[in-house]
Amino acid sequence: MLEFCGQDQCILDNNGRIKLSISLLRNFQRYSENDVILHCLPEKAIAVYPLQIWKSMRGSEQNKEFNAAQSLVFRRNLRRFGSMSLNVAISNQGRITIPPVFRDFAELTANSEIFLIGCEIGIEIWNQERWRIESELIQKHIFDKGEHEMNSDLIKETIYESGKE
Repeated sequence: MLEFCGQDQCILDNNGRIKLSISLLRNFQRYSENDVILHCLPEKAIAVYPLQIWKSMRGSEQNKEFNAAQSLVFRRNLRRFGSMSLNVAISNQGRITIPPVFRDFAELTANSEIFLIGCEIGIEIWNQERWRIESELIQKHIFDKGEHEMNSDLIKETIYESGKE
């Protein structure tokens, strides 16, 4: 079974809550009962990770205390993760409440349609217009990469063919 894959649409209610589908609830429960981490992404979306996945992601950094004492960049990174992340519980009704500061960050408005996007290790919550733009960027990137690979192959083939004569 694929975990945290696909796309879903839902409505953000007046209290900043979204309802997760049964399949997403099962995926989250596989990793961490009801605790999830909300994290604001630079792309202006909100990542939702199972607590276990988050601990693995953030726990890979060694000697945090030493690095914090030595590096301004490291301290800024800690601040970014600390201030832009929050532990929340999935309610008994299968809902997640997104705090107002996070809603403002991701430009999520009450009673608007939002997108839940699978990213294999969790999901991302996107404003409808931002997701449309991100989808277009992803497709353009894939197309451009394919074009580059094809051109590279053609150049190699041309060099190979010219070397045969």
